[in-house]
Amino acid sequence: MEIIQAIILGLTQGFTEFMPVSSSAHLIIVPWLLGWPDFGVAFAVALHWGTLTAVLAYFGRDLVRYLRAFFTGLPHFTADQPAALVAGGAASSEIATDRRIAWLILIATIPGAVLGWLLESEVDDSFHRPDHFRAWGVYAIAIAMIGMGLLLAFAERLHRGKGKDLIAMTLPDSVVIGLSQALALLPGVSRSGATITAALFRNVARPDAARFSFLLSAPIIFGAGLKAGYELVSNPATANPQHVSVVAIAAGFLTAAVSGYLVIRFLLDYLQRRTTMVFVYYRLAIGLLIILIATLGLR
Repeated sequence: MEIIQAIILGLTQGFTEFMPVSSSAHLIIVPWLLGWPDFGVAFAVALHWGTLTAVLAYFGRDLVRYLRAFFTGLPHFTADQPAALVAGGAASSEIATDRRIAWLILIATIPGAVLGWLLESEVDDSFHRPDHFRAWGVYAIAIAMIGMGLLLAFAERLHRGKGKDLIAMTLPDSVVIGLSQALALLPGVSRSGATITAALFRNVARPDAARFSFLLSAPIIFGAGLKAGYELVSNPATANPQHVSVVAIAAGFLTAAVSGYLVIRFLLDYLQRRTTMVFVYYRLAIGLLIILIATLGLR
């Protein structure tokens, strides 16, 4: 692997992990278009830990605060929760809010973690085996890109007003968002795309939908990284089939971390003023372009 390849794939991971456009699809399509091989589990783990580093760098203080509050007791999921928090006083209100958000993250994490553990390997095998991928993988990714784009557009159309903020999110909101991650196992759907779309359907404000999605990514990426690391240790023969150098792995990690951090900052600011429709148009365009390239045999 050349350093430039590691940088390109690191940028691909960093830019697409947090935008609702599917990093897994881009990490399959980009090498497919450029004629690159599968660089193995070791490099993939480095990219994912890079984006986890971006989340921890941006939300580290928040996550530590939520973790501390988590152990202070059980939350109260009531309809008048925001008012109750304010009435409790500044200090107790902050702890109660942090505890509530921590539990919402945990509840939303469970479905994605369980389904990911059970099914992710099967999906990865299907999309990384050349015989399967040539037969139907490209079209499956394209259809998922288009389908999720249309679903996101529908969620935007139904979204009402500014929406509710993170503090006002309810237990059903968390469950629905957590279950939506099952869709993201298919490359082309996007974990952030599925969770942001589900949040918009629940009328969560766009910036808060993105923020919750990013916070939720920390345990999900961490768990996926541990699982991939276990597979790497248990089957070292397939961990690094292209003999990727430590320098290239480090380049991919750093590029994914820096670009991921910048994307988080950009997207949280962007969604304060705009909708997600630009990502809908991007998904539709990329999906149609993939179908065109595959059908015409251009790759």
